[in-house]
Amino acid sequence: MTSCQVAKDPIKKVAIFGGTHGNELTGVFLVKHWLENNSEIQRTGLEVKPFIANPRAVERCTRYIDCDLNRVFDPENLGKKTSEDLPYEVRRAQEISHLFGPDSEDSYDVIFDLHNTTSNMGCTLILEDSRNDFLIQMIHYIKMSLAPLPCYVYLIEHPSLKYATTRSVAKYAVGIEVGPQPQGVLRADILDQMRKMIKHALDFLHNFNEGKEFPPCAIEVYKVMEKVDYPRNKSGEIAAVIHPKLQDQDWKPLHPGDPVFLTLDGKTIPLDGDCTVYPAFVNEAAYYEKKEAFTKTTKLTLSAKGICSSLH
Repeated sequence: MTSCQVAKDPIKKVAIFGGTHGNELTGVFLVKHWLENNSEIQRTGLEVKPFIANPRAVERCTRYIDCDLNRVFDPENLGKKTSEDLPYEVRRAQEISHLFGPDSEDSYDVIFDLHNTTSNMGCTLILEDSRNDFLIQMIHYIKMSLAPLPCYVYLIEHPSLKYATTRSVAKYAVGIEVGPQPQGVLRADILDQMRKMIKHALDFLHNFNEGKEFPPCAIEVYKVMEKVDYPRNKSGEIAAVIHPKLQDQDWKPLHPGDPVFLTLDGKTIPLDGDCTVYPAFVNEAAYYEKKEAFTKTTKLTLSAKGICSSLH
């Protein structure tokens, strides 16, 4: 009796991106190490390429030079005529799309994009497609392999919030987000967790290629509902901060009426609405400029059919 309901092509080419944001140092540190010594990421039958996505931002230890590289992989930016007048990250996006994307001779099957967050989100996998059996199976494998260490899944499918991420040029895109870690800082515990996530992800791909069948599975995910801005005064300045009872409580249920913000004069601003949400990216440093205090998510279960490699 086979558990294989869907046969997929074997995986040949994998890229691991670090430094999409130049001040998120775990991915930068790991990718630089793997460029010197790639033995840890090699798997028989897989071509695995470590890659610094935004070298200028890495050099300056800043998130970006002109604009956020992780938001410009949309058809409009990728289709612009290349010139020195374009923002650096748009030019870089075009280069990355040319090197790794579907139109290149070298199109990549999987891109893992390594990120840090200042929020207390632990190990998080970012999923862009809720109907992709292969990705759900991979995430299920990583989650099971990391246990008892929790691993959360952040689903960024949304009708109006368009992300246009760096990794989206691959057939299968996976964001890896580990925190809390300040910008421009390396923490050994966060480094260890990200390394393990990549190890398990590559093991999954290797096992899949070798003919292992993965039976039907289900995963719990947190789907983006909306971004919440800080309260602001008439000048547009922030008028309240994240409430101590919400700080560091990523992924914990937040009920209507629970404290969300605190003003300087001690007034608590509660969660409005009528449903329980699960906050993520609470007080993320990089999102002050995006006017995002936290993201509301809802908890769902996604199912995947059994998969196997079409070669076996």
